[in-house]
Amino acid sequence: MRIAIVTDAWKPQVNGVVRTLSRTGEELEARGYSVCFVTPQSFSTVPCPTYPSIRLALWPGRRLAGLLDRCAPTAVHIATEGPLGLAARAYCRARGLAFTSSYHTQFPEYVRLRAPIPVALSYRFLRWFHGGARRTLVATPSMRRQLMSHGFENVVLWSRGVDTELFRPRPKDYLQAPRPIAMYVGRVAVEKNIEAFLALDLPGTRYVVGDGPDLETLRRRHPQVRFTGFKFGEELARHVAAADVFVFPSRTDTFGLVMLEAMACGVPVAAYPVTGPVDVVREGVTGVLDEDLGRGALAALELSGHACRAYALEHTWQAATRQFLGHLELNGALARAPAQGASAQFAQADDHKLS
Repeated sequence: MRIAIVTDAWKPQVNGVVRTLSRTGEELEARGYSVCFVTPQSFSTVPCPTYPSIRLALWPGRRLAGLLDRCAPTAVHIATEGPLGLAARAYCRARGLAFTSSYHTQFPEYVRLRAPIPVALSYRFLRWFHGGARRTLVATPSMRRQLMSHGFENVVLWSRGVDTELFRPRPKDYLQAPRPIAMYVGRVAVEKNIEAFLALDLPGTRYVVGDGPDLETLRRRHPQVRFTGFKFGEELARHVAAADVFVFPSRTDTFGLVMLEAMACGVPVAAYPVTGPVDVVREGVTGVLDEDLGRGALAALELSGHACRAYALEHTWQAATRQFLGHLELNGALARAPAQGASAQFAQADDHKLS
C-alpha cells in the first residue's frame, strides 16, 4: 500500500508539525507501508512573508501532479493548507480521489497576529479547504470542538506521541545556572506569546531554546534570559531534562508536543488553560494551568517528576499512528494492512530520503 503525505512544512523547519509527520512516516515504514512525502524540497521556493526561514513552493501544480502520478498512492493525506496542500487538493478533486487532511496550526489566529486579515475570513477559507476532505484530523478534543463551532464537519482525533527513549530524565547539572531553571522550547515568534514568559518575575534562570524571526529582538530586549538557539537530538533532550519547570506560554497551539517531551524528561509544565494544554496537561499531576503564568510556574515546581514521566509513557507514536491509519481505513482507501514482509521503502517524492 502506498500513502502519499503532502506537506508545506518540512525540514529544515524545526516544529511539532515536522516532528509529527516525520515520526508518523517512520512508524508507517515499520508497519510495511510505502510512503511518498511531497514537500517543498522538490520545488522551487520563495520565502514566506514575515517568516523567511519557511520556504513556500512556487507554482507547484504540474510538478506535484507528476510526483503523485509516479507515486500512484492508495491514500492521500494533505497535512497543510499552503501551496502544496492547495495543489494536492485540486489534484484529488480533479481526479475524483478521496483524501484526508489535518489541522496542525491555528492559522486564522496566527495570520491575524501578523496582518490585518479578519479571523472570520481565514476560517471561511479553511472551511472550504478542509470541506473537500473525507475527514480532517486534529490532535485534541478541544481543537475538535473549536473547529466544529466554526462550522467544520467530519473532524476526528489523531493524537501525538513522544520518544521516551530520547526524552528521559537526565542529570540536572547539565546546565550550570542559578536554580530553579524555567525553560521554553520552540519557535521564537510572535504567535508563541514568548513575551508572556519573558515578562515573568521568577527566581532562578530562564532559558529559551529555539530560533525564529524574533530571536535577535528578544535577545536584545531581555539580556538576563539565556537564549540558546536551536538544539537537536541528545543536546535538546539534555537541555529539557535539566530544567525544573517547562513554561508553555502559547495561546494558539493545537497541541504542544514539546509539553509531552518535557514530561517525558520528568519536568512539569506551566501553561495557560487554553486549547492544547487543557488536553495535554494533567492538572495538578503533570503541570499547572493558570491564567497567572508565573503563579502556575511556581506551583508546578512542587509536582513530581516521576508522575510526569509515567504520564508521558502512556503516549506512544505507535498508538498515534494506529489512529492515523484507522482514519485512512475508514476512508475506504486502505482495506487491509500490508502483508507481512511487504515493501517498506520510504521515499520522499523526487527520491529525497527521509532521514
